[in-house]
Amino acid sequence: MKLTGVMPALVTPFDSNGKIDFNAFETLLTKLRDDGVKGWVPCGSTGEYNAMTSDERVSVLKFVAQFANSDELLIAGTNAGSTWEVVEHTKRARDVGYDTVLLSAPFYATPAPNELIAHYQSVLDAVDVDIILYNYPPKVGVEVGLDVLDAFVENSRVIGIKESSGNLLRAIDIRSRYGDRYQVTNGSDDQTLDFYLWGATSWICGPANCMAKACVDLVNTIEAGDWLAARDKMQVIYGAMSSLESGKFVQKIKYGCELAGTPVGLGRQPLLDLTDDEKTAFRQAMEPVLG
Repeated sequence: MKLTGVMPALVTPFDSNGKIDFNAFETLLTKLRDDGVKGWVPCGSTGEYNAMTSDERVSVLKFVAQFANSDELLIAGTNAGSTWEVVEHTKRARDVGYDTVLLSAPFYATPAPNELIAHYQSVLDAVDVDIILYNYPPKVGVEVGLDVLDAFVENSRVIGIKESSGNLLRAIDIRSRYGDRYQVTNGSDDQTLDFYLWGATSWICGPANCMAKACVDLVNTIEAGDWLAARDKMQVIYGAMSSLESGKFVQKIKYGCELAGTPVGLGRQPLLDLTDDEKTAFRQAMEPVLG
């Protein structure tokens, strides 16, 4: 799989009764396709996988796979708190059409590097999928470090890494150490321009749920080599990206979808709706994007 363009880390729409709203989901996906995204990444952290049952997760994966066109990238989030759970979620994803999965470290467990290497190897041994590693230490408490990348450098089924560390030095280290061996996909949304400069070729992007057109325009401008114009476009979306990175990410993304005309409901508890003041502040941050 060649990772390219903007791929939304999809929200999971919920209706007023807290059930998955597949009608709203289809409306959202249709708009994102029209806005130019290259593929779909359901059941990641933006999709609140941790708040869904196993059956709900597979229903989302199946729905997105059936919606996807053959030329659109399809990547399943199959993370969980233990290796056996990840294997089960990954088997289910494979059964409904996903050849590639996105995997951070198991949450809460804080595995040591050798345990993390064994974890990924167990998934590779159990299921015929490719893996995109996912470095997101603020969420899971550990880093998918260079020792993990070293361990899989000869394994062609570990195709890349999503960097959500917020640490640009990671991109520089990966490029310096491995060249183009690993495909780097950006997940540090407020540093997109910088990560592309240091070798990212795609963007698995939570904010694309509510601002896909602006995100796609930015990446297209980067890929065209017009870095000064890309800098100006990054400046337009930076306020919203900075707000998202400051906290209540999922709630703000879902409120942003409402502002963009594709409402997707609220998050599941323990996430609560934004306060009126928080909505006002985020709406102001979104104004340059929506404009």
